[in-house]
Amino acid sequence: MKILFLHGWTSIPGGVKPTYLKDHGHTVINPKLPDDDFQEAVRIAQGEFDQHRPEVVVGSSRGGAVAMNIDSGTAKLVLLCPAWKKYGSVRSVKPGTVILHSRADDVIPFADSEELAKESGATLIEVGTDHRLADPESLEAMLRGCEATHTEREYP
Repeated sequence: MKILFLHGWTSIPGGVKPTYLKDHGHTVINPKLPDDDFQEAVRIAQGEFDQHRPEVVVGSSRGGAVAMNIDSGTAKLVLLCPAWKKYGSVRSVKPGTVILHSRADDVIPFADSEELAKESGATLIEVGTDHRLADPESLEAMLRGCEATHTEREYP
């Protein structure tokens, strides 16, 4: 499966999470997004999406806000501690979106994801021990979120 992975603020392409997806057999498009220009990050992400047409868009923290602000068509969204209240203007997500967030996140409040899930009907999964979601349980949950089909009613 083709996945567009949008990294967080001050992160770089090729980190633990996109590498995990790649190591599990997926094609991962992982562009470098600028930290200082949100609209440019959205423009780059949209260009990568339009060029590669991935089945899934994964956005981590600020990358989650970027993912919410692109036109992702029918691609599934998997958002990791999305920083949607801090960046961008979109305040809802499409049906089938999966949000992974740690209640112990000290960067983005868990309540932000609770609100987004409640307002949008997204599936919120509490996982991990911090903002990074780089522990084995979180990585596995991210992979399952990507691999779950649009038609599955419950998170596998």
